[in-house]
Amino acid sequence: MIQQTDRTTPSRYAHQRMSYDEASVYPILDEALFCTVSYSYNGQPFSIPTSFVRIGNKLYIHGSVGSHFLRGIENGEPVCISVMLVDALVVARSAFHHSANYRSVVMFSNAVKVEAYDDKALVFKYLTEKIVPNSWEYLRPMKANEVQKTMVLAFEITEASARARTGMPKDDEDDLQLPIWSGLIPIPCNRLSPIADENSKNIPLPAHLQKL
Repeated sequence: MIQQTDRTTPSRYAHQRMSYDEASVYPILDEALFCTVSYSYNGQPFSIPTSFVRIGNKLYIHGSVGSHFLRGIENGEPVCISVMLVDALVVARSAFHHSANYRSVVMFSNAVKVEAYDDKALVFKYLTEKIVPNSWEYLRPMKANEVQKTMVLAFEITEASARARTGMPKDDEDDLQLPIWSGLIPIPCNRLSPIADENSKNIPLPAHLQKL
């Protein structure tokens, strides 16, 4: 269960734009393909972008067992994880009121290393299906040594918040009659037609990629 805390409560727009429940947080995490993991290691701050997948009330990331990044947080050091989806640029009559329509999540958690082979393999399946839907059964099965060479970390989603902005610019009342255009510039996130590599030129595009 997600709980609101001092760390997830902002100083501005604490009520208008914030949500602290699974119904708000989970859809944003499920749509976003990448997150940023921020942490401190030996007094040095780091902020690493990486792919992720949510399964139930946990967020999972993966990487090489030799990754300095993962090894720096695998023992449960505190991290802050964030994602952001931008839907439109908000163009006001004054640069002061320019903004963006967005949906974002910030969460605080601690890593738990996933050790069991079957659990790791399941995370890989969910992540693959998120990045390229319906592709898992089409691909060459993962080898045992590939699973063993990869570290998986889980983060419980209990201290998190969702923040969003929607709608048109909020211009000052005195500016509304100025002959200056104001509105939105949408920024859609679309998957375009796949491009084959040199060895796939004569292979028909599989059905699951045609659907993208």
